[in-house]
Amino acid sequence: MKMLQNYKSPNFTERRGGHEQPSMIIIHYTGMKTGEAALERLCDPESEVSAHYVIEEDGRLFQLVDDGKRAWHAGKSEWQGEVDINSCSIGIELVNPGHEWGYREFPEAQIAVLVELCRDLVGKYDVPLDRILGHSDIAPGRKRDPGELFPWARLRDALDGR
Repeated sequence: MKMLQNYKSPNFTERRGGHEQPSMIIIHYTGMKTGEAALERLCDPESEVSAHYVIEEDGRLFQLVDDGKRAWHAGKSEWQGEVDINSCSIGIELVNPGHEWGYREFPEAQIAVLVELCRDLVGKYDVPLDRILGHSDIAPGRKRDPGELFPWARLRDALDGR
């Protein structure tokens, strides 16, 4: 898995609340017209948003924030009593225009890299499979991503080793 390093986001802080390493993975779509526009926004200090990783539709992988830091991707969210999702998670953005700009299926190359990245993160941080969630799971009613076209069964099967 080749990581492209030409983007780094200044939008991060230290993890809070005793979260020394991630215990969740949150999957998003960018919801922007292009991957380049999404990368620029996620690296713009004025936007006050970021993610740990961005995966382009062609499978290019960008790490914007180090895993040990708190990226700003979850916003107001909650899961099983945890309200500071940013402090306990890794945020992965999949380039997709989203429901506002022409939502479409996620390409094979993109999902293949996502599977590989998730395998790596699950192994490295012992993330339980039931804590790999979509943005819509942690912010229902506020967020729709990654949406109904996201291949959850494929991801879970790949991570289960089936």
